[in-house]
Amino acid sequence: MTRGSASPAHDHARVTDEPGWGEPHEPRYRPIESYGLIGDLRTAALVGRDGAIDWFCPGRFDAPSLFAAVLDAGIGGSFRVAPVVPCPSKQLYLPDTAILLTRFFTPAGVAEVTDFMPVGAEPCALVRRVDVVRGSVDFRMACRPGFDYARRSHRVALDDPRTARFTADGGRVTELSSRHPMEVDGTAATARFRLAAGESTWFVLHPAGAAGAWRDASVADALAATRDFWRRWLAHSHYDGRWREMVQRSAITLKLCTYAPTGAMVAAPTCSLPEAIGGNRNWDYRYAWLRDSAFTAFAFQRLGFDDEAQRFAGWLEERCRETDPGDPRLQIVYAVDGGRDLTERELPHLEGYRGSAPVRIGNGAHGQLQLDVYGELMDAVYLSNKVEPISWDLWTSLRRLLDWLADNWQQPDEGIWEVRGGRRHFVYSRLMCWVAFERAMRMQSQRGLPGDTARWRSVRDRIYEEIMERGWSEERQSFVQYYDGTVLDASNLLMPLVKFIGPRDPRMLATLDATQRDLVSDSLVYRYDPQTASDDGLGRTAEGSFSLCSFWLVECLTRAGRLEEARLVFEKMLTYANGIGLFAEQVGDSGESLGNFPQAFTHLGLISAAWDLDRALGGEG
Repeated sequence: MTRGSASPAHDHARVTDEPGWGEPHEPRYRPIESYGLIGDLRTAALVGRDGAIDWFCPGRFDAPSLFAAVLDAGIGGSFRVAPVVPCPSKQLYLPDTAILLTRFFTPAGVAEVTDFMPVGAEPCALVRRVDVVRGSVDFRMACRPGFDYARRSHRVALDDPRTARFTADGGRVTELSSRHPMEVDGTAATARFRLAAGESTWFVLHPAGAAGAWRDASVADALAATRDFWRRWLAHSHYDGRWREMVQRSAITLKLCTYAPTGAMVAAPTCSLPEAIGGNRNWDYRYAWLRDSAFTAFAFQRLGFDDEAQRFAGWLEERCRETDPGDPRLQIVYAVDGGRDLTERELPHLEGYRGSAPVRIGNGAHGQLQLDVYGELMDAVYLSNKVEPISWDLWTSLRRLLDWLADNWQQPDEGIWEVRGGRRHFVYSRLMCWVAFERAMRMQSQRGLPGDTARWRSVRDRIYEEIMERGWSEERQSFVQYYDGTVLDASNLLMPLVKFIGPRDPRMLATLDATQRDLVSDSLVYRYDPQTASDDGLGRTAEGSFSLCSFWLVECLTRAGRLEEARLVFEKMLTYANGIGLFAEQVGDSGESLGNFPQAFTHLGLISAAWDLDRALGGEG
């Protein structure tokens, strides 16, 4: 469906936005950082400080959206519960959980909306409890879905005053149960109600057929069970150093990005939030990148969450088992169930966040060659092997993969940043090929595993010498983005972190200085400069700074012994989190969040930097 052929229901939605709201002072789009995240380890939802759920894909991260107002405020669909009068609001998480409280401060009283998704519930559910803690407050509720990225129209009916049934074209049905009577307003279910101090009500969104399961007692039980789940899980953390609260919030956020049925980890629970407002760098991150998953598994393992790392190893073994023995290559990214078809499509009927088009689903990077992923995988397996020895079947698959890499490491590729301007001999890709062979040799030595060690050692050494010869620029006095070039790239900050080079080696110190001079603005680090240097195939369009790179900078400074500088950069980066500790992928010129949100890459970088810096400052990590 194109914008011009929108159904009458969608035309109505675009005009009125939300039933009962639409005050002229309200922006059509909320800042990305104004959202909190809830989830059930299968999918997740964004909840705004205004009480609106503007992103939700039922059942699975990459399922078609039910609410997508964050990508089109008119037709995307939203579920809002908030006071009638405009008022200030704040958000917080129930301590040590993923249960989100949005607090509203009205002239007549103080109210809370508690949002959560019960973990492991069948069928899945999204629960919203409304409480007034002081005075009395008048509320409005409006739930208008936008089935299948707003491509399917729907109708609403009340089975009874407390159960609304949304039926999409094609037959999909979603229900909304409520303690309070509802009405139908066009394509929305709505309600108006007043609560006094000590009174509460609730709304539960769920698949059809579960309405009878929700009562006052079941909502209370689900809230208690969800709270206990998160606190039990977080108790496994070994981290007791500085910035513990931010580290724990990052760990919970990474867990929310985990798909429990398979152990896969998505890069972010959202799609097409822009890296620059009005730009075209809008990607779908609801998939399991091998690179991101490997880094995430490492972050979990550092904190003591070994089960998550082991589940990733199991997921990886399944992907290896699916490959052709004659061609053991892995895709760089998969669906959370291991699916390989991530065909990229544009949705022209959606206007995009603040007009940032195109909106994309799927991800064309699944067909790219990115040789660095094999190093990140081998590093993750190497670390996992320290806790639980890897299986013979996984080692056999990895050995075939290493033999293939020994034949192909010299190929140009698209690199860590997934450029679309053609393949190059990226230094970071070569670096991680070196890591792949170096970690394989360590495991082979430690456990006496069979492998072509002589060949691996020869390739490893050739890669090392080649990086030093062609990846170093005498002109820039720095390691560079690709062979024989002069473009800087923040990914080279990982060189000492993967033990390729000493953190105080003159070449590394010079690279650190060059990076700070050309790619760093205060604490913010740009991954490269697409406007003046590197053609990534997307035009000379600007983007924000890349927050993961800022945390790499912290680790580099830490290992170089520049602790005061490292700590200041780290503390400044913490100020770019939103009020409840969540980070997007990037930071804009005004300190605003850009890109998909929250971003696993950023949170795993925070964990690693905090762990390293705390230990260097004399903590126990």
